[in-house]
Amino acid sequence: MAVILHAVPYRDSNSPHDTNVGFSWHTALGVTIGAAVLLFAIGMSGHGWSWPDLGDPIIARLRLPRIAAALVVGMSLATAGAALQALFRNPLADPGLVGTSSGAALAVVGVMALGIGGISLPLAACGGGLLATALLLTLARLMGGGELALLLMGLVVSSFVGAVIGILLLFSDNLALRSAMSWLSGQLGSADAAQLMWASPLALTGVAMLLILGRDLDCLMLGEDDARSLGVSVSRTRLLTAIGAALVVGAAVSLSGIIAFVGMMVPNACALVIGGERRRLILISGFVGALFLLLMDTLARCVAWPVDMPVGLLVGFVGPLGFLWLFHRRQRGMS
Repeated sequence: MAVILHAVPYRDSNSPHDTNVGFSWHTALGVTIGAAVLLFAIGMSGHGWSWPDLGDPIIARLRLPRIAAALVVGMSLATAGAALQALFRNPLADPGLVGTSSGAALAVVGVMALGIGGISLPLAACGGGLLATALLLTLARLMGGGELALLLMGLVVSSFVGAVIGILLLFSDNLALRSAMSWLSGQLGSADAAQLMWASPLALTGVAMLLILGRDLDCLMLGEDDARSLGVSVSRTRLLTAIGAALVVGAAVSLSGIIAFVGMMVPNACALVIGGERRRLILISGFVGALFLLLMDTLARCVAWPVDMPVGLLVGFVGPLGFLWLFHRRQRGMS
């Protein structure tokens, strides 16, 4: 991730000429690194890397849809994290930690139990994520607000929803639900072109909504009173941000199940390099998050070959370290 972050555009000069040169140079470097990661992912297998043959049916029918799913999911989780951190005014907010992903997963499991597929999966995931986010906002406000209330209520919502999912899977005779256990661990191996066709438009719509709301989210981070004084409708911004985040998280969960920590780590790492201006942070976080998850998934399907390790498990090793580092950094900054 550090290499990718060095490629993101930044402005460090008061000269328009220097700014344009720096922006163009870093944009070109970012595109180059993105192409290199993509080529590495296409050509990498359990036997090592080889120059990819796009006519190979394994690459065309299995690996390319999985790569596309990794890019969509990584982009979605990172952009949702950047928006939710502004919505809750908390850099520790993550779709997996605040219950959005769990709510989306519960809705998908419910739809799978009914034997319904197609566009109903991402739509149900979006609805479940939206309901979970609304429930979290309500409970956190009843607890008096603040970071502690957010984290506690996020853990409560995630734990409760996770227990409900576990009970559904335990007592179900549906073989599709039984097989959902690996999917819930963050598995991209089952993603196909049909799922991408339904999920990708929802993800892109949600990202566009969050980018449009970027300025309002910047104002909201100053506080509700300051945001209102700047002409921002706080209730409208909260609602639209929750809807946009639910769209991208729902699309991600319908493709991969629950993958935690990406939405927390990537925006905070990007903010250290480019600052906290929300619209730009959402855009860059989406780019970095897509490449980060693609790289993690490539390693996951090769590190334990011939076993296909869910990428959520590999990210689960990296995520807690990032969480502890961020929490320590915030505590040191407050002291």
